[in-house]
Amino acid sequence: MTDNAVFSGIICPSITITKDDGSIDYENWGRHLDHLIEAGVNGVLIFGSIGEFYAFPLDVKKEVVDFVVRHVGGRIKVFAGVGDTNIDKVLDFSRAAEASGVDALVVVSPYYFGPTAGGAKAYFGSVASAVDIPVILYNFPPRTGSDLTPELVAELAAEYPNIVGIKDTVDTISHTRKVIRAVKAVNPRFAVFSGFDEYYLVNRVSGGDGVICGMTNVEPETFANLHTAYEAGDYNTAIRSAQRISHLMALYDQSDLFVSAIKGAVKAKGLPISTLIREPAVQLTDAQYAAIQQILDS
Repeated sequence: MTDNAVFSGIICPSITITKDDGSIDYENWGRHLDHLIEAGVNGVLIFGSIGEFYAFPLDVKKEVVDFVVRHVGGRIKVFAGVGDTNIDKVLDFSRAAEASGVDALVVVSPYYFGPTAGGAKAYFGSVASAVDIPVILYNFPPRTGSDLTPELVAELAAEYPNIVGIKDTVDTISHTRKVIRAVKAVNPRFAVFSGFDEYYLVNRVSGGDGVICGMTNVEPETFANLHTAYEAGDYNTAIRSAQRISHLMALYDQSDLFVSAIKGAVKAKGLPISTLIREPAVQLTDAQYAAIQQILDS
């Protein structure tokens, strides 16, 4: 591995599984978590973007994180996405997640008014200072309106010892590569994850540590096999797994919002979940679900 990174491998940003009435479906979510663990992923992120973090009240999110930590029981790492536009809510959730026993927090940049570098440093620094557990930055410029530059990431890593990783959801590996080079010079154990499913191999070749990506909900075995094969130097198997992932990327285009497509694909794989997503959004149609099934079967 790159190897002595604090965290590495395949992290699944879990879908948030609800019933058709919108309440949390703990039974099926537990089954989903067990599947991820048995498939061999290295960790799970609760309330990332694909987990619709923006759509659930804070009390529900606290209950869910507590449930997930208890259910996982130390079998894999558990990360909690604590992003919000209100810093008081971020700090409240961060402390609650720490008390629940998560392994790390994942903090997306505040969105709408994208912060300047100074604003971002103050924001992430306040979270890192409020807890004693690791913090992972989450860079998603198309959604937040600002970019965490390689220089800014390196500054944060140098100033706050518990800021130990980043999910870089930027659709160009050159950005992530520059982050890797800048931040590893400050802290060689800093974990750099790509946020796009098909970037695992180029992330690792560039010195990064893995992926945090949505398709892991659908075929966690494929991603776990990719990671295991790469670690073992079995590049033929790694390439076959990467080719399957490249094929599956078409799933993201099958619905109004990609979260619906991933929920539909998880259902098509055999877990009897609701595909409900929080509005405003268009729900998955029968025709879209059929297209998802066809992609999975081909």
